[in-house]
Amino acid sequence: MLYPSIDEMMNKVDSKYSLVVAAARRARLLREGGKTDVKAPRSHKQVGVALEEIYEDRIVVTRGEE
Repeated sequence: MLYPSIDEMMNKVDSKYSLVVAAARRARLLREGGKTDVKAPRSHKQVGVALEEIYEDRIVVTRGEE
């Protein structure tokens, strides 16, 4: 089973699509040398670490103005 699950993540965001965009943007920052606050991430990939950050409320996903 994946951690965190999509059902748990949906409590943090308004849609699956905004979750994907936020995780991808954060993963790109991590890949470019950004540091994470997650002490012992379960994932070794940047996207997984980004999802863990969102799940632990270290990254807050807000809806932007369009």
